[in-house]
Amino acid sequence: MPFWNRRKNFDAVVGNTEHRLKPTLGWLHLIGLGVGGVVGTGIYTLTGVAAGLAGPAVILSFMIAGAVCACAALAYTEMATLMPAAGSAYTYTYVVLGELLAWIVGWTLILEYTVVCSAVAVGWSGYAAGVIKAAQLPIPAELLAGPAAGGLVNVPAILIALAVAALLALGSRESAVVNLILVLVKVLALAAFVVLALPAFNSDNFEPFMPYGFNAVERDGAKYGVMAAAAIIFFAFYGFDAVSTAAEETKNPGRDLQIGIIGSMLMCTVIYMAVAAAALGGSRYDALAASPEPLSMVLRKLQHPLAANLIATAAVLALPTVIMAFMYGQSRIFFVMARDGLLPRSLSAINPRFGTPVLMTLVTGIIVAAIGGFVPLRQIAELANAGTLVAFIAVAVCMLILRRTAPQRPRVFRTPAAWLIGPLAILGCTYLFFSLPVITWLWFLLWNAIGVVVYLVYARHSSVLSPRK
Repeated sequence: MPFWNRRKNFDAVVGNTEHRLKPTLGWLHLIGLGVGGVVGTGIYTLTGVAAGLAGPAVILSFMIAGAVCACAALAYTEMATLMPAAGSAYTYTYVVLGELLAWIVGWTLILEYTVVCSAVAVGWSGYAAGVIKAAQLPIPAELLAGPAAGGLVNVPAILIALAVAALLALGSRESAVVNLILVLVKVLALAAFVVLALPAFNSDNFEPFMPYGFNAVERDGAKYGVMAAAAIIFFAFYGFDAVSTAAEETKNPGRDLQIGIIGSMLMCTVIYMAVAAAALGGSRYDALAASPEPLSMVLRKLQHPLAANLIATAAVLALPTVIMAFMYGQSRIFFVMARDGLLPRSLSAINPRFGTPVLMTLVTGIIVAAIGGFVPLRQIAELANAGTLVAFIAVAVCMLILRRTAPQRPRVFRTPAAWLIGPLAILGCTYLFFSLPVITWLWFLLWNAIGVVVYLVYARHSSVLSPRK
């Protein structure tokens, strides 16, 4: 068999009992991981960025991105319950499509999770800087933002990334409990925002509704329109895929993964639509776009300064749950690729005391901190979306292929109308990918070109499936 088509054995992946992560998570932990990953920088910060690209029609952008993600989430649920092993899209691709494509998906997931964590760290820093300034703490402004935002280095983004990495290294269950508490804080804060902002709803803020049109059109190096905003807002919806990376650590994957993935998506869609409507009703879209903390800005404008500070404080407390969810997923992808020999095997070492891949988690934290300290939010989010869209396409393709090649395998969850949902996920993700700026495509292609070189030079020889092993 040619090296690029080497495949993991399905039964060996599912039945592997050696060098596995400890199953400690239940469905409530998974919902917390999903909601913690989905509800975060997207609604607290990217609402303003996307409003600047689509105007009030950003509500349509939320609907479109949510619909595409819903299709992908159904495919993920079927695959995660059919193949409850760590690795998510990377593992599914390894079994169904072969080692080279699995490497590309894994390399893409490394990009996705790493830059997502960095983006959230930057978004968190925007709210943290607001709290610091409101408290009049003697911290230089140059240390509260990266070079692109007029600062020197984004110290808060660096510190929060390292702190989350340290917490994750202590144990999956312990970090999941902390995550649940912070998710509750975050949801209550968003509910309070809706309650305070909706009474001041002004329909005039929705005129003109679609100032930049529907399709993504490039202007001055950036793309504008409903679809351009949807391609950015897409960042705000994913997080459920981080749930699938926890499959190996789930006590009852057949039941708990269904509840975790689908339940978190449903909850987050309702939250997003309510918050977006309240924000746009309370402020002009251009004002939202200009603020690094749009929700707090709306409340200050509506003469709720105390509530604005509380919302900002809640964001500071709760946004780290997003970093936690994605850094968790990142470290697990790294872990599985190392366990498969495609990355140095030493990185897959599990600490006997904490039951986690401590070294891999800390390495992830350092990389995230370095990116978050110097790169602006919007560029990070666009690059993260490119990686995620490719991973979602791979999962939908794997689901459809297995429907043909392995129809006899028992499926705890079957995607309804799979031959409609699967193609919709593929086409929707493809369209959103091409709605991203051209520069994002180029960076994405460069990253994967480097990845192919690494595979050919190192990974294909070190793989556990290599004839040399």
